[in-house]
Amino acid sequence: MSKTFKESFTTTGDNLIKEFKRLLEEGNVRKITIQDKTGKEIMSFPLTIGVVGAVFAPILAAVGAVAALIGECKISVEREEK
Repeated sequence: MSKTFKESFTTTGDNLIKEFKRLLEEGNVRKITIQDKTGKEIMSFPLTIGVVGAVFAPILAAVGAVAALIGECKISVEREEK
């Protein structure tokens, strides 16, 4: 059984898609949660190993829609320790 840890950082809606793509490329991310500046969860994406390509297109479209509507947001990332 692998161990996981969480980290969070704040970004703007303009950078949200760029940060989301960067996290997907890292490979050890298990779950990404996007919260507004008050801490309310807007979206949450559990990620499984081996899910790539076209499967992420609808997710990126949803993240893009959220990015257009919010200013500042918090991204919480659950990672798997290597």
